[in-house]
Amino acid sequence: MFGILRVAFAVVILAMSAAHAADWPTRPVRLVVGFAPGGPTDILARHMAQYLSAKLGQQFIAENKPGATGNIATEHVMNAPPDGYTILVTTTANAINITYLPKLTTNFLRDMEPVAGLASFTYVMLVNPGVPAKSITEFIAYAKANPGKINFASGGVGSSNQLACELFKSMTGTDLVHVPYRGNAAAYADLISGNIQLIFADIASGRPHIESGKLRALGVTSPQRLATLPDIPAIAETVPGYSANGWYGFAAPKGTPPDIIEKLNTAINSGLNDPDLKARFAQLEAAPMVFTPKDYSAFLRSEVERWGKAVKAAGVHGD
Repeated sequence: MFGILRVAFAVVILAMSAAHAADWPTRPVRLVVGFAPGGPTDILARHMAQYLSAKLGQQFIAENKPGATGNIATEHVMNAPPDGYTILVTTTANAINITYLPKLTTNFLRDMEPVAGLASFTYVMLVNPGVPAKSITEFIAYAKANPGKINFASGGVGSSNQLACELFKSMTGTDLVHVPYRGNAAAYADLISGNIQLIFADIASGRPHIESGKLRALGVTSPQRLATLPDIPAIAETVPGYSANGWYGFAAPKGTPPDIIEKLNTAINSGLNDPDLKARFAQLEAAPMVFTPKDYSAFLRSEVERWGKAVKAAGVHGD
């Protein structure tokens, strides 16, 4: 008798869950971005929000909550109701922070439900033209001759482009000084004026400054050269084994119904295969990342391990 009741109860729950997915979304969905407007995370999120609004017939809104290297946004979403209406735009910083910020009371892997990938990207190493180096080899020699005198910008303490540079420092034995900003865009004025000498920047925002001659590109962080920037060498050509690509994706509060996650994953992956959206991503030098929720979960775990090693190799940590 009890066995029959348990089966009946399970059937009712499944039916309710299916109905929940069929109805969702019935009101606007917020895609929470942990960085300032105008950066690549924000732009990609807005492109996807526009697509999902049309695809699912309900408004998707990109909402910026910058600060603490994405942790303000992450904790906001972790504490939101698990109903599918508050989604985090995940970034490489989420994987980094687990190791980089040992005092965090939350755990991204434990406290969130992976939903889908969004895009991967490569950084480009940019210097002010006042820096005499015109190659990675020359830059390393110049940095070693001027320890502690070269400042590098990042999008915030513990951000992936800070760690990309910290990894470069540890692998080359150079002494570079970190100057964090609230997003990469805010650093460009100081970089162009010469107050800051170096940044590992996303290619989309860096390309105009390369083409104008205001900044000089020395290398890219991918293991090989990029087809879109064939004349810029991979840093790994000079520093064997160096690699520091980043990525974006989506996660939901723990306990979000699996059917909602599956529905959102299907819609996002449809967008990542949409020719118009793919063209917009290409303009941002971003490559679509198509994952099932299960595969994205495995990817996140591997990234936590990869960036954890980078943090430890660089010997850095946040508060």
